[in-house]
Amino acid sequence: MLGINMGQLSGMAKGEIPYDEAAASRATANIVALTQYDAPALFVEGTSSEENDDSDALPAIWEKPDDFRAKFAGLAEAAAGSPEAVQGGQDNLGPVLQKIGGACKACHDDYRKAD
Repeated sequence: MLGINMGQLSGMAKGEIPYDEAAASRATANIVALTQYDAPALFVEGTSSEENDDSDALPAIWEKPDDFRAKFAGLAEAAAGSPEAVQGGQDNLGPVLQKIGGACKACHDDYRKAD
């Protein structure tokens, strides 16, 4: 769900999708809502990429659970205020995407298997 909404925002920022203020606000509102879930709890021990070929989750998730949770909390902080920040034109998308994308990257760098 996070990826779908980020993809829509990214497409608008790149001009691949026409900028739509309502859609951009909705996508960022969805991201904000998703950060309110306890997503780290959905990562069940025994489902790492070393134990399951269909998983991209690195074992570090269970080795450093507090850091994993902190990085997810960082996504919530990065997304805060974004529904309003993307309003007013396509140029406002870039800074929002950098902030949210940076939080995603911080977690993925340590806890997601590289493609």
